[in-house]
Amino acid sequence: MEINGKQIVLGVCGGIAAYKSVELLRLLVKQGARVRVIMTENVRYFVGPLTFEALSGEPVCTSLFDDREDGSIRHIEWARQADAVIVAPATANILGKLAGGIADDALSTFMLAVTSPRMLCPSMNSAMYENRAVQRNLDTLEQDGYVIVEPGTGELACGTSGVGRMPEPAILFDRLCAMLSPKDLTGRKVLVTAGPTCEAIDPVRFISNRSSGKMGYALAAAAEYRGAEVVLVSGPTNLAPPVNVETVAVESADQMAQAVFSRMADTDIIVKVAAVGDYRVETPADRKIKKSGQAGLPLALVENIDILKEVGARKKAGQVVVGFAAETHDLAANARAKLAAKKVDLLVANPVAGDETAFGADTNQATLFYKDGTEEQLPRMDKAKLAHAILDRVAKLAVK
Repeated sequence: MEINGKQIVLGVCGGIAAYKSVELLRLLVKQGARVRVIMTENVRYFVGPLTFEALSGEPVCTSLFDDREDGSIRHIEWARQADAVIVAPATANILGKLAGGIADDALSTFMLAVTSPRMLCPSMNSAMYENRAVQRNLDTLEQDGYVIVEPGTGELACGTSGVGRMPEPAILFDRLCAMLSPKDLTGRKVLVTAGPTCEAIDPVRFISNRSSGKMGYALAAAAEYRGAEVVLVSGPTNLAPPVNVETVAVESADQMAQAVFSRMADTDIIVKVAAVGDYRVETPADRKIKKSGQAGLPLALVENIDILKEVGARKKAGQVVVGFAAETHDLAANARAKLAAKKVDLLVANPVAGDETAFGADTNQATLFYKDGTEEQLPRMDKAKLAHAILDRVAKLAVK
């Protein structure tokens, strides 16, 4: 979901986790959002309004009577203009007010007036969070349409350990993107493969490739944002698994093939992004190979199974299969040939030669090749944005 240009209202309540709200604000502004902050009275004991004002470039609302000289009522005007609202941290006090319809300060009054998507991030002592009254309030708010981000578990400010920690700002940003994304894949099961594969030469060395996994992970996250139930089959990467995505870790092409084939019958959409090794060592050494002084080291290689081709052959009626092609030359010709040979519905081809390479980069340039012969070139863009652009097309294919 594109945050750039969105108007976000950040509600901040008086808890120690308010310091994390500063970083969340910074993340939102960095992504191009216009963020307005509404503070409850006790926030000033933890973070001052000038901090939020300096980072947002917007006035901060601290009172119902912060109205402008032109007579406009700030909390009502902001409610009309907001694309989304996130309250982080959300204390037990604000949860009780919102569940009971109480409006006695700027934030609670604003929350009753706003109709855009609303997210609450509870943060408090474990005993408070587990109190039946708080849990009843959370149930009520969820039924009322609020998105609730469950707190994490760990060391708390009171010195105890348990549930109640506000999630890190990056996770809250991720959940906000999910809340704002279209839900055109709701009810769909999506399988994504990502990353490289590794084929052992000996216990120390292996054959692999330069794939970072970023494109596949972006697609898995984007599919989850859009309501899908997602399984990510991933080769070795340094990336954190996407939130709410079942991640299956594999190393070799054979392991990836088994993970895909065992799940594909129960899947609606298969997106094979992984850069699977074409060859493996026929007989890997069981001990580290030492230098022998000879001119070279002969390795007998055998072909791995072509996972995408096998998926295309096994595809059931109604399933949508998307393949990827990384090309150093003759991109269009090679992509068309792969599209025909693998029997996929959509092939995403991207250049990987020289400065154009997508390996390890945060951006990618793609040309889409459809089985009906049409082609579509997309400009270079951030991989997260490209993931949504691809899924825009896939969602349409899935309803045909």
